[in-house]
Amino acid sequence: MGIAEDIIIIIIAGLIAAYTAHRLKLPLLVGYIVAGIIIGPFTGGVTVTNARQIELLAEIGVGLLLFSIGLELSFREIREVRAIALIGTPLQVLLSIAYGIGIGLWLGLPWNASILLGAVISLSSTMIVIKTLMSRGLIGTLSSRVMIGILIVQDLVAVPMMVIVPQLDNIGGSLPLLGLTLLKGVLVLAAVMIAGTRIIPFILKQIARLNSPELFLLSVAALGLGTGYATYRLGLSFALGAFVTGLVLNRSDYGHKALHDIIPLRDIFGLIFFTSVGMLIDPSYLFNHYGTVAVLAGLIMAGKFIIFALLSRAFGYFNVIPIAVGLGLSQVGEFSFVLARLGLGGKVLTNETYSMVLTTSVVTMLLSPLLTMMTSPLYSLKNRIFRKERFLIDNIPREGLRDHVIIAGGGRVGSAIATILHRLGFSFVILEQDHGRFEAAKNSGFPVIYGDACQEPILAAAGAGQARLLIITVPSIMVAREIVGITSRANPTLNIVARSNSLEEMKELRALNVHEVVQPEFEASLEILRQALLHLDIPALSIQKYADDMRRQNYYPGQDVDGDLLADLKNVPYLLEMEWITVGPASPAIGKSIAALKIRTATGATVVGVYRNKQFTPNPGFDFTFQQDDAVAVIGQCASRKLFEEMVNPDAAHGGRTCEEPGGE
Repeated sequence: MGIAEDIIIIIIAGLIAAYTAHRLKLPLLVGYIVAGIIIGPFTGGVTVTNARQIELLAEIGVGLLLFSIGLELSFREIREVRAIALIGTPLQVLLSIAYGIGIGLWLGLPWNASILLGAVISLSSTMIVIKTLMSRGLIGTLSSRVMIGILIVQDLVAVPMMVIVPQLDNIGGSLPLLGLTLLKGVLVLAAVMIAGTRIIPFILKQIARLNSPELFLLSVAALGLGTGYATYRLGLSFALGAFVTGLVLNRSDYGHKALHDIIPLRDIFGLIFFTSVGMLIDPSYLFNHYGTVAVLAGLIMAGKFIIFALLSRAFGYFNVIPIAVGLGLSQVGEFSFVLARLGLGGKVLTNETYSMVLTTSVVTMLLSPLLTMMTSPLYSLKNRIFRKERFLIDNIPREGLRDHVIIAGGGRVGSAIATILHRLGFSFVILEQDHGRFEAAKNSGFPVIYGDACQEPILAAAGAGQARLLIITVPSIMVAREIVGITSRANPTLNIVARSNSLEEMKELRALNVHEVVQPEFEASLEILRQALLHLDIPALSIQKYADDMRRQNYYPGQDVDGDLLADLKNVPYLLEMEWITVGPASPAIGKSIAALKIRTATGATVVGVYRNKQFTPNPGFDFTFQQDDAVAVIGQCASRKLFEEMVNPDAAHGGRTCEEPGGE
């Protein structure tokens, strides 16, 4: 069966290994890599026979992954990390190359092989990092955006590296070719972005009109992979072209649909990629040289961790981000395999050195998901050792803070909460470690403290001991855990509201005595449901009661939703309910009284109140005369309220609203 047999073996072995990894609470990609080692060409038993073809096929997985990530991200998120991505990444690459040269010379390698080792070390694995972030629910966090921004620029840097590596014995001769490649890269990426904003959405619109899911899926795959292939043929990265296509496509009307359809295909090819990585390991070489591989892998991951952590701090990222970025990007990347193979073909590396570099690279990939699980313990240790943190205070009232609200995180959620609290006259303070957000809060006149909310001095400056409420808007469970631990000691009775990304995180926060936990995705689903039921004329009070029951079921498992309410929800429009209806500028009711309109007789509804010029008139008499912009409170069944609305605003009544009889089909 040829390569088809190999793919079947990979899928079955990947399933078994992934199930085992899941039972052991390990990332699935660790299972995929182990499966690749077992079915690889260096082991006995069931073996993949076309490892080279599988390795080439796996590159599609990288392209699909970058394409899907591009569909999920936005230009705004990329712009937020542009400084560290565009300036910090080239600096990181140079530092990593210098570090790699030092390791190579220490190992006794020639100067050109040492430079190649540095180039190999400088790149990180896009596939490993993104799959790890996905499995841990961290896509969209600030640390994930920093890592993805760095990885994108690394992919760009890899292109000139692939030009230089074969010419390491004659670097001067490769400079004109390098300049031509860079110019070509700029022109190609500009063309891809223009096509992505103008041509690709038009193509998808025509395909979508055919109402064929198969054609739409094929179109999405062809556009993503086809653009990547075009950039590859022009001398650039295949994955980079796919990513840029996804990035520009996500701004179109078909971005979400394209992402939904491409995910199953992406995951299958992702499995093939990770097993192909495992197939590169020769267990006999690893067994005979485990000492050298262990030392080299340790030096690489430790050095990259330090470089990335310090770089993150240098560009103004604090809190858990330096640790998360350092651990997340400490492995060696996929492009390193290409560079190593080019070095072998160009006689820069010997077969022995090539095997050492290859095996060490795969080992770092295998260890990377496990090391990222150390982020939380290392962050806690860092907070215990380094308790002093620089912070700035602005707009704090002279009388100080007491019985106030602490908002940990001044991003979009935190700033929205602060705006509402400010309008309502509540005392609050924002804790924010991003200097741009700190300045924005300061310019808005909000009380704000610049610093890490996980540091005890900063929470003390925020008056945690005298606070009334703590709201944690930061999506990281590690940050929330640290904040809760400190505030619980300073103020054991403090009420805390936090956000979580999953049911597991919610349970952990509950165990830490967090009073209320909010899951953004669940709350979004309730709001969509609320809007839908309002359109179907379900009274707002009934919707609210049902939503509250749903929240109890989700946030407090074991409490069932009110079954009678759910069963009768369709019939509640026929119960008496109050509704506010505004008298429009062209209303025939203007200047007429309740008695003249014969509201009770004509509609069956009862007017129970009118709000006019910031004054409320309860139970107005029959001689009450309506004016423009009156907000009228009427009570009655759905049909009665609908008739009253048609009476007051015949041109603006809800044309799509219907009130069926109870039990009607």
